[in-house]
Amino acid sequence: MTGTAIKTLPEPPDLPAPLPEPPVEELRLETVLGALSDPLRLRIVRKLLLESEDFDHSCGWFGLDRPKSSLTHHFRALREAGITRQRQYGLERRSHVRVADLDARFPGLLALVTAWTPPDDH
Repeated sequence: MTGTAIKTLPEPPDLPAPLPEPPVEELRLETVLGALSDPLRLRIVRKLLLESEDFDHSCGWFGLDRPKSSLTHHFRALREAGITRQRQYGLERRSHVRVADLDARFPGLLALVTAWTPPDDH
């Protein structure tokens, strides 16, 4: 496994409240792994962990060529599994990975995500 560093940026002040998500003590490994079993969602989480430029990102930042309804589904699945936290900024939702929560519940999981090498066909 490589020593790829997870980028964590400080939380800015005055953030909107997060959208509904499971509390850290209710995060379940099978739910998290189920959400990460989709290659697109795994790519989203990996990009957030390794390439974040801001505290959180809108879906446009990812450069994914998918219909908006499909992206909405994938980002909701990540949030409902407890992997990401989403906040509403006007009409835009922004996401970031719940690094501290996931590390507390499942030590080493995010290191596996960052060590994963996406196939070249996507």
